[in-house]
Amino acid sequence: MDIARRSRLACLAVAMLLAFAGGDAHKAPVHHAHGHAAAARHKPPAPPAPSDEPGVLRATLPNGLRVILVRNTLAPVVSTAVNYLAGGDDTPDGFPGTAHAQEHMMFRGSPGLTADQLANIGSVMGGNFNANTRESLTQYLFTVPAEDLDIALHIEAVRMQGVLNTKEDWEKERGAIEQEVAQDLSSPSYRLYQELRSRLFKGTPYEHVALGTRPSFDATTADQLKAFYDAWYAPNNAILVIAGNLDLQATMDKVRALFGPIKPKKLPARRTFKFAGPQASSFTLDTDRSGATSVLAMRWPGLENPDFPALEVLADVLGSHRFDLYGLVPQGKALDADFSLDPLPKASLAYATVSFPAGGDPKAIEAETRAILARVARDGVPAELVEAAKLQEQRATEFQKNGIEDIAAVWSDAVALYGLHSPNDDYARISKVTVEEVNRVARKYLDLDHAVSAVMIPQGSGSPVASKATFGGQEKFGTGESKPTELPDWAQAALGRLEVPPSTLSPVVSTLPNGITLIVQPEDVSQTVSVYGHIRNRPETEAPPGKEGVSLVLDQLFSYGSESLDRLAFQKALDDIGASESAGTEFAVHVLAPDFDRGVQLLADNQLHPALPEKAMRTIQSQLVRLIASRNISPSYLASRSIRTGLYPANDPSLRDAMPDTIGSLGRTDLLDYYRKVFRPDLTIIVVIGKISPAEARGTIEKYFGDWKATGPKPEVDLPLAALNLPNSIAVPDQSRVQDSVVLAQNFWLNRAHPDFYALQLGNSVLGGGFYSARLSIDLRKDAGLVYSVGSQLQVGRTRGNYYVQYASDPQNVGRAQAIVVRDIKAMQTTPVPDDELALSKMLILRQIPLSEASIPDIARGMINRAELDLPLDEPWRAARRIIDLKPADVQAAFKKWMRPNDFVRVTQGPTPQ
Repeated sequence: MDIARRSRLACLAVAMLLAFAGGDAHKAPVHHAHGHAAAARHKPPAPPAPSDEPGVLRATLPNGLRVILVRNTLAPVVSTAVNYLAGGDDTPDGFPGTAHAQEHMMFRGSPGLTADQLANIGSVMGGNFNANTRESLTQYLFTVPAEDLDIALHIEAVRMQGVLNTKEDWEKERGAIEQEVAQDLSSPSYRLYQELRSRLFKGTPYEHVALGTRPSFDATTADQLKAFYDAWYAPNNAILVIAGNLDLQATMDKVRALFGPIKPKKLPARRTFKFAGPQASSFTLDTDRSGATSVLAMRWPGLENPDFPALEVLADVLGSHRFDLYGLVPQGKALDADFSLDPLPKASLAYATVSFPAGGDPKAIEAETRAILARVARDGVPAELVEAAKLQEQRATEFQKNGIEDIAAVWSDAVALYGLHSPNDDYARISKVTVEEVNRVARKYLDLDHAVSAVMIPQGSGSPVASKATFGGQEKFGTGESKPTELPDWAQAALGRLEVPPSTLSPVVSTLPNGITLIVQPEDVSQTVSVYGHIRNRPETEAPPGKEGVSLVLDQLFSYGSESLDRLAFQKALDDIGASESAGTEFAVHVLAPDFDRGVQLLADNQLHPALPEKAMRTIQSQLVRLIASRNISPSYLASRSIRTGLYPANDPSLRDAMPDTIGSLGRTDLLDYYRKVFRPDLTIIVVIGKISPAEARGTIEKYFGDWKATGPKPEVDLPLAALNLPNSIAVPDQSRVQDSVVLAQNFWLNRAHPDFYALQLGNSVLGGGFYSARLSIDLRKDAGLVYSVGSQLQVGRTRGNYYVQYASDPQNVGRAQAIVVRDIKAMQTTPVPDDELALSKMLILRQIPLSEASIPDIARGMINRAELDLPLDEPWRAARRIIDLKPADVQAAFKKWMRPNDFVRVTQGPTPQ
């Protein structure tokens, strides 16, 4: 599998398992992703850039800092990644979270750069700064407008020279990091992953993930953290990667000037690894999700082993939708199935994951999985799947160029984690793997006799109950306004720039004769083309009465191919060109540019002529009936349902949920009727983006989608206005959580076209837009340590809107945190936001505009979202002018008019709030 995918698997392995169980995740503005990858270290300095490496400039400074610059002109944006080759593997015995804690403390200030200055500068540059702690790597990441690169480099140079790590700051940050621990311990999938690690890597540093534990953090001191920093944070133990729209030589000169004077250090000895023989074992965990999950895990060799490239291909083959493991899905034995490889330098975690409905037989699922893998170990894998895996790797290597932030991440992982010269080296070694090598490593490493098996079993929740909406009493600290902070000289220039940012987009928009809105955006950063499609739809208003859930069944049937190509033949056709494709009301295909015509042909065949086989429909129906029955008693569903019932009246369309009986009553005719009603070209938006001309794109889309016709009147796809909600507090019990997940919500009669939207957007940025510079984050995390993260969201559609505040906290702090949220919103209504604080939020919003163009998927999704809301494609730039002109009084008036903090619906999931 490609480096980008492996990176995501490594950092988000827990999230993957969560997804199998029916969960989801979101990215916070700053996320400490204590992930599960690791660095291959002690590699020699990178050699000079070869002549066949255009757009790349390398250097190793005299102090040992390795620098890699990668030019990509997709957007006026750059990403920086400082990779310190130290992480969870290097922590003292008994203190597994030391590296993670030090990562947190890097945001608490350094000599010459206070925490407030760092927070304000981060907001000025768009608020996209991030950090990851892994086993043997800690990363600090910025994605900023290209004109702010100098500021990002100054920050990282200052932080490489020193850190404050005061006792007072650690006392505050300890509360936040312990909330992060509680948040992860509230995830059954995280506990599952940790248990697998502890069993397969027992007695080694890999035994623990880099997160840390509450007891260890309670015992950790600021002096210990400073000692860790002093030992490992050094230029000769770091790799700096910068990607984006940059002048290579000028950037290298700036790096030399800022980082060159930093002195190297003598690094401590690394910890040693000694693996005991793996022991077969099994365990079971309860989960609050609606589906069950079976995992069969093995210890495989790591990145340093010469067999690793063949193991990568083997893992891809085992995860192929044409392979027998996924074949359990169309057989009706599983809801989903996959095979994953989580690589570390010394060893890797390889695991098959199969999800199935609650009430299924986990032993039977495990037996099927074992039998499939045993056949591979005995008989080998199909040669055509090996070639398909290698072709997909080739395509993925090219697609890695389609996002500036992704480029920095992929290069960082290739060099710092995999010990490669560049990401291309990964495909180069995979391309040499033979079928014989794959079969050899399958025989050697598919060691089922020493595998660890695990099952997550859904456990229903108690019914939601009314909860006492305690507000925790009067808080002693003031509103968390972003205080005026004098910035360093090198950051002053950014503060003076309050202007509409430039755009590199020039979309060509047309309407096809059948009503399709076609948007074409040529890009030449890679030899790829992507097609993104969206049909304006809403199952809540379009499904006939008693047929709720018809959209769920139909959506799953698209994976069974077309009228001309069955499931396996269709997947083979995609594999033949290394394409990825999906159909439905959201549809897409991603191909190398020479294969654009064939890719669109396959997409249209699947989208316009789906097979919808009766046998598969009955299989999916049966599974969904059981899954929905389990979902209906799951805490996550009950929490979501409680939010909606709290916000809307009983007859609101948003409360129309699929039920076992409505799904069980469906026939194939119901699916066909729904398909003809919903799937219409005159409600469809298609974006084509990549290495292609507008004329070629239109010609190909018209060639394959031009005969698509709509019949009958357009269906209703807008939700009606709803009465304003009343205050309510609901507690959903969830025994799997040690921490409460909290949502505060209100509705309002505001649509996206209303002129007050921008004032509310700006005010919401003051409350929750930046990390330590936003009021809610300052009050709830930075000053009080009540939460790990807090977010606020203004969700407004064509007809109505909602406002949400989300956080997670210990049960005894739920009310205290809500009191602070309510107080901060009321302060927005009674007191104008100071001019300097409002200016910071304006800069944050303005700088986020170019950041939204920094990847091809983001560009396409942004265009589709704006078209869906009937907004012009250049709406962000028009909005920028309106944001600049807003005054404190405008924000105050909008909050007075629309916000009702005393009327929040509060829904908690977890222990009963105290």
